[in-house]
Amino acid sequence: MTAVPIKLSIVVPVLNEADNLPRLIGHLAYLNPAPYEVILVDGGSTDSSVVIAQKLIKGLIDSSQSAIASQSSINWQVIDWQIINSAAGRALQMNAGAELATGDVLLFLHADTQLPNHAITDITLAVRRAAWGRFDVCLESPEWMLKVVSQMINWRSRLSGIATGDQAIFIKKTLFEQMDGFPQQALMEDIELCKRLKAIGKPACLRSKVITSARRWQQYGTWRTIGLMWHLRFDYWRGVSADNIKQRYYKA
Repeated sequence: MTAVPIKLSIVVPVLNEADNLPRLIGHLAYLNPAPYEVILVDGGSTDSSVVIAQKLIKGLIDSSQSAIASQSSINWQVIDWQIINSAAGRALQMNAGAELATGDVLLFLHADTQLPNHAITDITLAVRRAAWGRFDVCLESPEWMLKVVSQMINWRSRLSGIATGDQAIFIKKTLFEQMDGFPQQALMEDIELCKRLKAIGKPACLRSKVITSARRWQQYGTWRTIGLMWHLRFDYWRGVSADNIKQRYYKA
């Protein structure tokens, strides 16, 4: 018996993502089943992110209305699209989107990350056994070393019960509110939230994969990025402030 899809709200923090938005919005529009709503939270983009998002969403809505009016056989999916503004900062933006969300489950998605087409079915089944979870990740690159890195990230996450934002964390809205949302810190807000959630229960670690950009790994070098990430995580574990870690992350 097929599970009835949950009401899923997808929250996407946006900051100067003009290059990624056409692919992101186009992909979300054709998920099957469809998300209940998609909330794009702009943190003050100085490029054309907001204008591009508005045009793309208007085009989807117009196409959907035309298909319905003509009784087209195309299965256009009705999604509640929203674009809102927020102060800059990924935690602030995601919390702002979550506050407006009306779905039963929240999914936090980076603008450069693509969900599997059956993501909502996977989440529907997962939240029967766990109140939160994440996907496996695949870095978008043909380089064999980055395929190894992807697998290492998935193994580490499965063993530790800690997920990163690139893995598309999902959580029941009632639990997210109980946790007071993402901690309002400069970086590592995903790690900190997962640490708190582990005290409530283990995550659903889905083996279906999200595809995420490998641009940082390619720009700065695989081994250099591996070293930096491990160093920053270790420093955060031993109590170095998120502000300090953010400065070093963006200087690297």
